[in-house]
Amino acid sequence: MTDRRLRTAIAVLALAGVAIATYLTYVHYADVETFCVAGGGGCEKVQTSAYAELAGIPVAVLGLIGYVLILGSVFVPGENGAFAGAVLALSGFAFSGYLTYRELFTIDAICQWCVASAVVMTALAVLTVARLLLMDEPGTAAT
Repeated sequence: MTDRRLRTAIAVLALAGVAIATYLTYVHYADVETFCVAGGGGCEKVQTSAYAELAGIPVAVLGLIGYVLILGSVFVPGENGAFAGAVLALSGFAFSGYLTYRELFTIDAICQWCVASAVVMTALAVLTVARLLLMDEPGTAAT
């Protein structure tokens, strides 16, 4: 896989993450009920839990910032962009893992939007690490 293809895939996934995080940020600030296809109130329970904020900042806003920064990393050529994207995505992956743990074992509810975000962030972690490793291959030129 080429750097260009990886950057394109990363950009598409980061945009999907931006869309999810934007929706969840809107829900938080508009104080409206989260649209949940599965029903059962899981999304609402998660979105109103103590774990929906970190130091007073909604985790959806943190996610939005992270996705925008990952998107920005695809426009930084070479190893610097690849490294920044990988660090951001791996950090997001770890935080998503923590939040998923809290959903399952503390809140006892699942939010489909959170699961979608975690899946997107996991894919971004894989692709950004692949891009970073591609930079280490001899003769690889960032295009």
